Amino acid sequence: MHQIPKSMPDRKPKPDRPTPHKEKLCKTCKRPFHWTEQNSRDWDILKYCSEACSGHHPGEKDAALEAAILQLLAEREADGDRTKTICPSEAAKLVAGDPRNKSHATRRDWEALMEPARSAARRLVTQGRIVITQHNQPVDPATAKGPIRLRLR
Repeated sequence: MHQIPKSMPDRKPKPDRPTPHKEKLCKTCKRPFHWTEQNSRDWDILKYCSEACSGHHPGEKDAALEAAILQLLAEREADGDRTKTICPSEAAKLVAGDPRNKSHATRRDWEALMEPARSAARRLVTQGRIVITQHNQPVDPATAKGPIRLRLR
């Protein structure tokens, strides 16, 4: 029989402490997500709000979307009015390409780029380059739901 030396403290299991149910920010889209019974088992290790976000890896499309947003806003500002806005769909359509040169099945490719375009807009907001608005009022990008508009800061 092996004896534990007296200098070692007794090994007792730590008491089960409830995990705080704070909201977390998704690593991909930067939106807050909340504790639910469904994700309670994995709450301590969760980093993403959805499977779509967990499988998303920023790439050249994301950089192209950010560049398209800034390009479109610069074109609008060239008229001398900084209050002009764009919709994220305009950037998605620009990155997806001209629909007239595509087959019928691929004409709506820009719709798949809508959520990445909104994410690109949120990244530009955190960089301090643009503002997300609803009804001409700046809104928090993490909590904005529904139609949004983008304008230069």
